[in-house]
Amino acid sequence: MSLTSDPKISHKPVLEFKSGSFTVPSLHLVGNDLDAIKIELEIKIKQAPDFFSQSAIIIDLQTLTEKNITLNANDLIVLVRTLNFQPIGLRGGTTAQNEQARLLNLAVLTTPHQGNATKTEPLKLASPPTPDEPDLETSKIISSQVRSGQRIYSKTDVIILSSVSPGAEIISEGNIHIYGSLKGRALAGVLGDKESRIFCLNLEAELISIAGIYQVSENLDAASHKKPIQIFLNNEKLIIQDF
Repeated sequence: MSLTSDPKISHKPVLEFKSGSFTVPSLHLVGNDLDAIKIELEIKIKQAPDFFSQSAIIIDLQTLTEKNITLNANDLIVLVRTLNFQPIGLRGGTTAQNEQARLLNLAVLTTPHQGNATKTEPLKLASPPTPDEPDLETSKIISSQVRSGQRIYSKTDVIILSSVSPGAEIISEGNIHIYGSLKGRALAGVLGDKESRIFCLNLEAELISIAGIYQVSENLDAASHKKPIQIFLNNEKLIIQDF
């Protein structure tokens, strides 16, 4: 073969770039006390350990920058990594903070008003409503298939009108309804609600969990495989029942 031959015609393409949409939690900081940040993160991890373990996050320093509050980004990144988070990017930082992030192999992202294309949601756990304050939030409805690598979190019930692929994860503080196949992971009642349930029309799950009590695919009853089921807790034990 000639040394001047165009390599593009010597073989079929082996890769391609595609656009994708992923929901990544954003750690939005409003203070620079690292000890306080550590304590609050540890509290959130205890509330929803399945969700936060190895969770990818974006560190948002926009508020600190706007208020001229200083923070050593290097120390912050090291802190969140020691708590088992996986920071993938930093936005809203100063020039010095951005440089620290790059040295630790984080992407530096644009701020929202500059057209940041990464979809994020604040890493916050809302206080439960008081008895006199009704919860007016509605269920989260997902009409499309949840694909491998996607992670969906909701403070309310989640209703999936399609299927959940292997490698996908549905996490809810309430119930989970799947009107299709569950081939990924479903975690209901992640803040400890033992009355939460999981419903699906075809059980092929990698993992199911209610209020932190879980089973993996190897331990699921073969009699429930590929059947419409509901899953609930009874005396701290997961019950898988046909319906």
